[in-house]
Amino acid sequence: MNEFLVFQWFKALHLIFMVAWFAGIFYLPRLFVYHAESTEPKVHAQLKIMERRLLYFVTPFMVLTIIFGFGMLYIYGLDWLRMTSWMHIKLLLVLILVIYHIYCFILVKDFRNEKINRSGRWFRWFNEMPVFLLFAIIILAVLKP
Repeated sequence: MNEFLVFQWFKALHLIFMVAWFAGIFYLPRLFVYHAESTEPKVHAQLKIMERRLLYFVTPFMVLTIIFGFGMLYIYGLDWLRMTSWMHIKLLLVLILVIYHIYCFILVKDFRNEKINRSGRWFRWFNEMPVFLLFAIIILAVLKP
């Protein structure tokens, strides 16, 4: 298989797993909002299950997004990477998103242990963060400023 075709497969898989990752990372904090605003024990019990399952379901998508992204960087080469400042910014934003994702593990654990002291309003703002990261990442990847 030639290098161009390999690159195209890496790009397609990178995008597929990125979309799947973002679908989960958009929905999980919405569950946190519902959890923080509910006072019903049965609702809390159900949300704890949903939060944990969703987080563990989308984590492999994050890993595969990163693997195929770095695969494309490997194909492009270090010289290309050194010359593209937009990619450095994109990688920084992806790192922030990974930290956000990891922080969701802490929040799931805190909800499980009923140690959440943040309001539904705080979680609504938290829910918006990946949207802004997605906008910036897509703009950088497409426009390559």
